[in-house]
Amino acid sequence: MKRMRLIGWMIAFIPALWACENYEMPPIIPQTGAVLSNPAAGASIVLKKQDADKSKIDFTVTAADFGTPGSIRYFLEMDLPGADFKAPVTLGESDSNIIPVNVAKFNEALLAKGLPFEKAADVEFRVKATINLPLNPVYGEKTVYKVTPYDATVAFPVMYVPGDYQGWDPANAKTVLYSVKFDNKFKGYVHILGGSREFKINETPSWDINYGDDGANGTLEKDGANIKVAADGTYEINVNLPAKTYTIGAVKRWGIVGSATAGGWDADTPMNVFDKATNSLKITTDLKAGEMKFRANNNWDDNFGGANGELTAGGPNIAVASAGNYTITLNFGAEKVTYTLTKN
Repeated sequence: MKRMRLIGWMIAFIPALWACENYEMPPIIPQTGAVLSNPAAGASIVLKKQDADKSKIDFTVTAADFGTPGSIRYFLEMDLPGADFKAPVTLGESDSNIIPVNVAKFNEALLAKGLPFEKAADVEFRVKATINLPLNPVYGEKTVYKVTPYDATVAFPVMYVPGDYQGWDPANAKTVLYSVKFDNKFKGYVHILGGSREFKINETPSWDINYGDDGANGTLEKDGANIKVAADGTYEINVNLPAKTYTIGAVKRWGIVGSATAGGWDADTPMNVFDKATNSLKITTDLKAGEMKFRANNNWDDNFGGANGELTAGGPNIAVASAGNYTITLNFGAEKVTYTLTKN
């Protein structure tokens, strides 16, 4: 019985062996990636800021071929030369051979890659094609364009705050209040350290339209008396221009605090130098390896921390990698608070 089973198994296996000897591999189906046909390779693309959110650039691509019927979708990817598309940015996608790209999104991607605005630079593009089948994407050959991004910095309306603290200079574009909602309501910070502590609020970078307060009652009068604060420190100023009113917040005296500073986590080291050119507070001091934050009035209710030069209220501690002498700046901008930590 066992021999019969063995013979039967061998008889069944022989045709399989014969089939293996005559088996042919299936043909390899060629696949072709899509490439950009318009704009032409090497073209210059200059992005315009006006109506960028509503504007678009159409990129035309050739048809990809997966060697089998299916619905194909195209993706336009961008990266810097030499980056080998290890971290590409997808600018747009389409089911047709035209991929529309929003200009504002395009510009944002370029600046995020570190390209300077208002300057032409080579940028690499490629098309990724996918199909509604379990097949891998197909990539076309890269195309290089020379692209010029625009300056995306928002130009908020401002009012100028000339005073004794900055040399009575109405043209100083750093010592200003910003209307971030474009509603003629302005807010900003001034660092008044020393001198008469007097200032005015101007509509222009000149003395043509300047406001003071004749009654020291929070109302603004054209060509009015100088406004004055009682003590050195940083002040938040709010101006309602249509109503011709203003408010001044409580004084804040900023310093650095932390294990890296002379006072540890218990006492602030004052930032008592004002740089009028940048409207920032400065301190040059020795630091230890450790951590630090910015704090006002020795009070944790007002503290800022963060990394990479940007600060948030109550943010994380700032690392000081090694001991040494440092110059530190603190700057209150229109929409964010920034700092620098430079070893001398």
